[in-house]
Amino acid sequence: MLFSRTAEDFLISHGIHPDQVDMHMLCERFIKEMNAGLRGDSSSLAMLPTFVSVKEEIPADTSVIVLDAGGTNFRSCLVTFDDSLTPQISSYSKNPMPGSRGSMSREAFFRQMAAYTRPLMGASSLIGFCFSYPTENTPQRDGRILHFSKEIQAQEALGELVGASLIEALREYDSEASYRCCILNDTAATLLAGKIAAEKPYSGYIGFILGTGTNTSYVEQCSRIGKTAGIGFQEENQIVNVESGGFAVDLSDLDRKFYETTKNPGTYHFEKIVSGGYLGPYVLHVLSQACAEGIFSEPVCGRLEELKGLSTIEMDDLMHTPEQPSVLHDVCGDNLKDRSLMYQIVDRLIERAARLSAVNLSAAVMKTGAGTDPAHPVCINADGTTFLKTHNLMKYTRAYLDEFLVDQHNRYYDMIHVDNAPVLGAAVAGLQNP
Repeated sequence: MLFSRTAEDFLISHGIHPDQVDMHMLCERFIKEMNAGLRGDSSSLAMLPTFVSVKEEIPADTSVIVLDAGGTNFRSCLVTFDDSLTPQISSYSKNPMPGSRGSMSREAFFRQMAAYTRPLMGASSLIGFCFSYPTENTPQRDGRILHFSKEIQAQEALGELVGASLIEALREYDSEASYRCCILNDTAATLLAGKIAAEKPYSGYIGFILGTGTNTSYVEQCSRIGKTAGIGFQEENQIVNVESGGFAVDLSDLDRKFYETTKNPGTYHFEKIVSGGYLGPYVLHVLSQACAEGIFSEPVCGRLEELKGLSTIEMDDLMHTPEQPSVLHDVCGDNLKDRSLMYQIVDRLIERAARLSAVNLSAAVMKTGAGTDPAHPVCINADGTTFLKTHNLMKYTRAYLDEFLVDQHNRYYDMIHVDNAPVLGAAVAGLQNP
């Protein structure tokens, strides 16, 4: 694409052109923050231990109960892998997430989960539970609920152990029932799902999600996690939940002004300029500044000012079908020059998000120490609607990974996508971490 000087100069003047993202500097900072978080020092990256290990063997012909709690749905099923690691999913059920349709007490919250799980009782004593809400994981592979998002109303359940509380509720149906439950989040499950999809001998695994928010998980040697020293966890490695959306990024005046418009403006800066929950509003923020500087015509600026908001999907409509009616197409009307300028600015902001995501992934790959042999690359299992569907976002990310990670740092990777990653990853966790 031949970009106009007007669009390029505007982006450069505010420090938000993708070429102004210093990948070397940011990658070094990212790894420095990762190391600080592992030690337990002050860091914008939480580096949360999961106590879920990645092992070579996955038991075949052994069934595991899989539960997946995220958003407004609670999924349950039985998963069994055959000798070729092909999963067999049976007794699949999807129900409303407890607390998504009104406030629930602690007892009602876990009893509802147990009711959803009851049809699977007796099929296995193993449970792999992908619980996609903030938890503090324990060496027993349980998770203590820190807080809820996504409008879940179950305040009495805060501070409770998910696995132990679920098993307690299941024993109301069978007092003799014995279960071993492994709790993990969606990013860790995405990492493990990549393992069963492996088509070659990978040297490492990373789970990457870029949807409403963004996060990354990777495998770390337990000896390098200083903040867990002395707790008696015996495994050689474990998955670390980076909480990469929290990375402190302060790149431009427009970034800082946008942070101030968000809830909790002092946190999760990285997520607020790359993820689907913020990218549309951030683009509107930038386009409004362009209007203030006379980049667009007055009629276009007038219509843009009337917008009450812009979602990432609405932003993306212009990119996929610039000639078809959409929110931003209608803002530009018949003014082809303004529409072209707007398209170019939005495309560069998507490219910037991709370059920043490539920094995140490059840091994770380098931190593993893996990927030095092209015959044994690191497997990056990438998920998230924003990453998979936003115009050119995945293409740009891969291009920057090839340029920076492969060509400049001689680290090799494969990027894959596995359907039903939370379910399959939770199954692997339940089988490998009893």
